[in-house]
Amino acid sequence: MSPDGPTTASDGTRPRVGIPWEERPAGSSAVLWRSSRNPIIARDHLPRSNSIFNSAVVPYGDGYAGVFRVDDRTRVMNLHAGRSTDGVTWDLDPDPIVFLPADERVADIQEQFVHAYDPRVTWLEDRYYVTWCNGYHGPTIGVGFTHDFETFHQLDNAVLPFNRNGVLFPRRVSGHYALLSRPSDDGHTPFGDIFYSESPDLTHWGRHRHVMGTLAWTWQSTKVGAGPTPIETAHGWLLIYHGVLTSCNGFVYSMGAALLDLDEPWRVLARGRDYLLAPHATYEQVGDVPNVVFPCAALVDGNHLSVYYGGADTVVCLAHGRLSDVLDFVRS
Repeated sequence: MSPDGPTTASDGTRPRVGIPWEERPAGSSAVLWRSSRNPIIARDHLPRSNSIFNSAVVPYGDGYAGVFRVDDRTRVMNLHAGRSTDGVTWDLDPDPIVFLPADERVADIQEQFVHAYDPRVTWLEDRYYVTWCNGYHGPTIGVGFTHDFETFHQLDNAVLPFNRNGVLFPRRVSGHYALLSRPSDDGHTPFGDIFYSESPDLTHWGRHRHVMGTLAWTWQSTKVGAGPTPIETAHGWLLIYHGVLTSCNGFVYSMGAALLDLDEPWRVLARGRDYLLAPHATYEQVGDVPNVVFPCAALVDGNHLSVYYGGADTVVCLAHGRLSDVLDFVRS
C-alpha cells in the first residue's frame, strides 16, 4: 500500500495499468472535478431503458465490469451487467441479471421480487459481491456474488426491511465481514443515519453500531448514506457518501467524505465539513429526480481517484480527484 491508498487491482492480482482519468481543469481548485465526457452513460443507452444511474464499477481482467441500475420503460427497477475496456465506453447487457439461488430458502424470497436498484460491487477474498436495495415486503439489502459477471448467485437478504445503501467492506475486519447500511422506512425516507454491522458468514448479521448521522443546517441535514466500497488507506477507511438536505424544492443529494477507524469502523476519525460535489451541472439538476449527485463506485490507481455517480436519477457520470487531496479535505 502506498502512504495514501492501494495501488493494486481490486482482486489483488496485479497493478492496474490505469483508470479513467482527466486532469483538473485549468483555473479550478476543486478537490473533485467532473469528467468532460459526462454523462458517460445516457438514459437511453439500451433499447428499453428509461434511465441508467446509481451503478457500480470494478476493475476486471484487462478492463472493467459493473452492475448497473436500469429503470425500463415500464419503470421497473432492475440490475444489468456491463463490460468496458476503458471504464468510460460501456456495453451493457440488454436483459436483467438472473440470480441463481444459493439454496431453496433464497428461492423463496426470489418469488417475491418487486425491484432491485442502487447496486454496489466489492471484490472480497475470492469473488465479486453485489449488494443492492432489494424489494422484499419493503426495501432491504440483497446480497449476491459472481466470479465472471456472467453467472450471478443470490444469498439471503442481509437485514430486515426497511433498509437501503448496503455497502460491504473489501476485507474482513477483526475476523468478521463488515457492512454499512442506512435503516429507513417504506417510503422515500425523510431521515437516515449510517450503521455498521458484522457477520461471520455473510448470512447472519449483528453487533450493529451507529456510525454517523445528519448535521443540522448543512448539505447533509436530512439523511446520509454510504456510497462506494470503503477505501483502505494508512489514515483509515475513506468513506465517500451521499448527504441530503431538504430544500423548498425537495431533496438535494450531494457527495461528501469521511474517515473511519481501520479496526473499529463505526468510529469516525474525521468528516469533511463541505461537500465534495453538489448538483451544479445541468445533467445533475435536470432529470427524473432533479438535484442528485449519488456516488456508488470508486477506482484508485496510486494517487488517482475516479468516482462513478448517478446524475439526477437519470444518467451515469464520472468525477476525478487525487486521493491525497481528498484525505486532506476530510481532515482539514
